Amino acid sequence: MIIRIRGGSNMIKVKTFTNVLKAMHAMQEIHDLDSQVNQFIEDSNIKNVISVSDTCTEGDGSTIGIIRVLTYETE
Repeated sequence: MIIRIRGGSNMIKVKTFTNVLKAMHAMQEIHDLDSQVNQFIEDSNIKNVISVSDTCTEGDGSTIGIIRVLTYETE
């Protein structure tokens, strides 16, 4: 999902990334998510990242996924 907010000549955009966390593989999946976000930043030629935040999703009392939200500015 990308939300565009106009402000001056630049745009503020929000992009979400998701990943499933499996038992015994969480660290690798977090590194994979890092790589996915970093590749998006590079491919999109993003010069100004405003914020990055993570939240976990739960099911049956266990963490089952992670959502990363990237807020950035474009020209």
